[in-house]
Amino acid sequence: MLPVSEQLTYLKKGFVEIIREEDLAERLKLGRPLRIKAGFDPTAPDLHVGHTVLLRKMKHFQDLGHTVIFLIGDMTGLIGDPTGRNITRPPMTREQINQNAETYKSQVFKILDPAKTELRFNSEWLEPMKFEDLIRLSAKYTVARILERDEFAKRLKEGTAISMHELLYPLAQGYDSVALKCDVELGGTDQKFNLLVGRELQRDFGQPPQIVATVPLLVGTDGVDKMSKSKGNYIGITEPPKVMFRKVMGIRDELMWRYWELLTDLSLPEIGALKSREPMEVKKELAGRIVADFHSAADAKQAEEDFAREVQQGAEPSDMDEVILSGPNRLAQVLVSVKLASSRSEAERLIKAGAVEINGERSTNPVSPLPAGNNTARVGKKWLRITVKA
Repeated sequence: MLPVSEQLTYLKKGFVEIIREEDLAERLKLGRPLRIKAGFDPTAPDLHVGHTVLLRKMKHFQDLGHTVIFLIGDMTGLIGDPTGRNITRPPMTREQINQNAETYKSQVFKILDPAKTELRFNSEWLEPMKFEDLIRLSAKYTVARILERDEFAKRLKEGTAISMHELLYPLAQGYDSVALKCDVELGGTDQKFNLLVGRELQRDFGQPPQIVATVPLLVGTDGVDKMSKSKGNYIGITEPPKVMFRKVMGIRDELMWRYWELLTDLSLPEIGALKSREPMEVKKELAGRIVADFHSAADAKQAEEDFAREVQQGAEPSDMDEVILSGPNRLAQVLVSVKLASSRSEAERLIKAGAVEINGERSTNPVSPLPAGNNTARVGKKWLRITVKA
């Protein structure tokens, strides 16, 4: 293993807070592989690159010879994490949880080394618990302490309902650390309360309290809100290479540096050196790295070539979707029927504004017919091959 000082330098990149850093240094001095845990509730079928901020930090511990535990919260997922929510989360079914968990298992190893990863489910220890066990666990924490959590305090003040099962969530997550005898638990900054509960429960169970390390929440492609599928500002790790590449290219230059820090293995000095280069080229390199992580280097190269040809040069895409029409083929009607415009009035506005090209020529007449046969339509950045039957 590297000297402790070098391990700390490598591990600290991208963390917001380590509680406590001196405790981590002492554990590293023991010279044994530490047990590093991060938990993911399978509440959606796919991961996005925001989730991989944690995965990458787990990989950094793996690089140094430590044991990482990817914990799938199939039991806590049934409760629903109240983090960031001002209403009770609708319960998920066991079938939904199991289906999503299967997709997680196939996705996480795009970052983590499967040979060095413990894949665990918290149903292993939470499902066999008896009611007496739950009472004893609940007795280790007070309601007052639980209600200090920001989400609960806010909802209590506003008179918004808090269900009893939600109060159990931090205890269930904390008990995961007891069951796994964790040395370190990783999580987003919004998870700090839950991570600290785990630290205290370990003390109660006679274990050394885990070190808590938090990472920032990745800002989405809109540059405003936390990356989220519900907000549409996400980059999914199973999306096609071309889509991923273009989403990265669409972020603001200032946000790019945060992505370099949190989504790559480059050191801060290496990232600093990139700032002297032309931003467009640096962003292309970032997009290529992200695509290569979840697909391949060949896919990344092809996505960059497609971007240069189709976006920068405005050339026709090689993989356009195609529709076949046999009904009315007046231009405005066609744009609505193939979903290049949401309404007849929008279609007419786009046509009159010169935003519509058919077969490489601008069309300004909403009632002009599309020729029979194959046609290439472009509306802004959207392309579509439209075949009109004679």
